[in-house]
Amino acid sequence: MSTAPLSGKTALVTGGATLFGKAVVKELALAGANVAVMDIDENGGAAAVSSLGAKGQFLKGDITLDADLSSTISAVVANFGGLDVLVNLAASYNDAGAASTREQWLSTLNINLVSAAIAGELARPHLKKSGKGVIINLSSISSKVAQTGRWVYPVSKAGMVQLTRNQAMDYAADGIRVNSVSPGWTWSAIMEMLSKNDRKKTDRVAAPFHFTQRVGDPEEIGKVIAFLASDAASVVTGADWAADGGYSAMGPEQAVPAIPLLEG
Repeated sequence: MSTAPLSGKTALVTGGATLFGKAVVKELALAGANVAVMDIDENGGAAAVSSLGAKGQFLKGDITLDADLSSTISAVVANFGGLDVLVNLAASYNDAGAASTREQWLSTLNINLVSAAIAGELARPHLKKSGKGVIINLSSISSKVAQTGRWVYPVSKAGMVQLTRNQAMDYAADGIRVNSVSPGWTWSAIMEMLSKNDRKKTDRVAAPFHFTQRVGDPEEIGKVIAFLASDAASVVTGADWAADGGYSAMGPEQAVPAIPLLEG
């Protein structure tokens, strides 16, 4: 694989101002891409592209507003001459489980799912013009399993996996590949906040649920995204990629032998 497999390509990352998003931006840039970031966080978004010079662009915008999405995509195309890759990364964790209000349901689904669908459709003509357009949707291992006390976020991410299949089918005629990536526990702003910035503690808590015995680094997920965006993944579309340290492969017995418990 080329050391710069995305050279000459332009990627737009929604939600790129976050700790996770910045790592994805970094990996796309390391792979040679021009990278634009759309986010409501002006300071974080500017920081995400600050080291990229002319190969980076930040645009403040709200992904739940069609006008913002449209103007952002147009600005990226005007600046870089086209758009080759759309990464739908922006997300909300507003979830109160069974007690979630209608407002919480609608807000989270709007941010996590509906906006990704609208962004893909608005980007579609430019991705078609690219000739090798790619959409990568961020899902989650939460899309596949029940997690006590969490309803809205997992449902939105399950919807993202199905959206990926639908987009992949209907956009195939335009030469656009669409895949999703489902990370396991990954060091991110939410993990940093919950653990009070204690990575070692976070790894200890995550160890029983991951073959790798730790949370993932956001750069590791970024590398998977960069691969899927490249021509090296030209045969891959309509797929959900588990980038989860084995989380989704592990059953309820985890990595502890259960039979000896019966024999003891």
